[in-house]
Amino acid sequence: MRRFLLATALIAAGPALADQRFEATLAGHAVLPAFTMVLPPADAPRDALLSGKFAGPGNLRIDRPGAVMGDTGAMHGNRPTGIAFPFIGQPVQGFSGIKPVANEPGAYWVLTDNGFGNRRNSPDALLMFHKVRPDFRTGEVALLQTTFLRDPLRRIPVRIAHEGTEARYLTGADFDLESIQPLPDGSFMIGEEFGPFLIHIAADGVVQRVIETRMDGQVLMSPDHPALQVAASPSAGVPYRVRRSGGYEGMALTPDAQTLWAMLEQPLFAPNSDQPEGQFLRVLEFSVPRMDWTGRSVRYRLEPGATAIGDFNFIDATRALVIERDNGEGDPGLACAQGARPTAQAPCFPLPARFKRVYLVDFAQVDAEGFVRKIGHIDLMAIRDTEGLARIRGDLPANAPRDRFTFPFFTIENVAAVDAEHIIVGNDNNLPFSAGRHFFQADANEMILLRVPEFLRAR
Repeated sequence: MRRFLLATALIAAGPALADQRFEATLAGHAVLPAFTMVLPPADAPRDALLSGKFAGPGNLRIDRPGAVMGDTGAMHGNRPTGIAFPFIGQPVQGFSGIKPVANEPGAYWVLTDNGFGNRRNSPDALLMFHKVRPDFRTGEVALLQTTFLRDPLRRIPVRIAHEGTEARYLTGADFDLESIQPLPDGSFMIGEEFGPFLIHIAADGVVQRVIETRMDGQVLMSPDHPALQVAASPSAGVPYRVRRSGGYEGMALTPDAQTLWAMLEQPLFAPNSDQPEGQFLRVLEFSVPRMDWTGRSVRYRLEPGATAIGDFNFIDATRALVIERDNGEGDPGLACAQGARPTAQAPCFPLPARFKRVYLVDFAQVDAEGFVRKIGHIDLMAIRDTEGLARIRGDLPANAPRDRFTFPFFTIENVAAVDAEHIIVGNDNNLPFSAGRHFFQADANEMILLRVPEFLRAR
């Protein structure tokens, strides 16, 4: 079946058909507070009890809890977020990847992002995933289970941050986890960005294997791949094609659990160039039974205005949901004037959210150039809230319609089908560095239930 789809279901001529916009109605809204912490395991190094020690200026160690105020960074106006670090404990923080738990309606697997944003600032951030249950009646999100990743079998072939320990817990200096798929045997496949690698883990978080990315017979690497190092000469190039933070943001498993499609977050660099090979993403096919790449791939075309994808999940044998987004955060009606910077007296969003969408695509329809067909999309900046279900509306213009709800976050990295009429969408809150809902308040982990029957039936 899989071979048939790629080999014979090509659209012979012309580009993929244009997509259409569908309406989305808010059916539920649940919130996990930004400042939600868990304790590290009892056998983890004591270093893990205080996290974020290297997330401040210059990545220099800071040992006093709460010594540094989080802010949004220069791109978003250096707005303080009201939450300071280092943290006592491990932040549950932003979710990057979601999948319904089999045989447990209403429960979801979610993956915590790598820590504080990069390898240098996250060596004390433990890697973990969770089982959660959003209650859309009360608006709360229950944290049911946390599983920490570790490598006691020594399957990781390079040095890890906690190399000299027995349990060998993994940290954000080792991998940047971005997508998760549970397999029928209870194990999980995780896509990450530093390699980029696929990581196969047992149900208890123990690493089983680490798999290099291969395309067209070549290993694909990002500048954070452990095999690469800074050259001795400033003029010497370092060979890589995957952008930093451009690895497997989305990875989808077919319903028969035989095939993973791993989607890179951003376009590859053209060979021997600092320019993208095109405004499209590579999607690589991986055989689960063989635990190996098949050598086949397709292309996903990014829309004008989109800079990256956020998540990717199948809804049936061939159709899938994909989040496309820009780098903005905050309501566009409160954009800063040209050249202005936000202040407490005159708050504004320097780079507001404008392009936040969920697309429906069909892997059974691939055109002659290898592009999957886009069927349609919903706009996360124009969600109908006819029943007033929004728990948080945030900072909005005075004339904002009360029946409109937006999801104005920098990184929106969770989407999955719930049933024949609903999907769930969630943000990665980049704790404590994102503030898209309010000017000066760290974003929470929000989960929204959207009613989209026409969208899910579209073909």
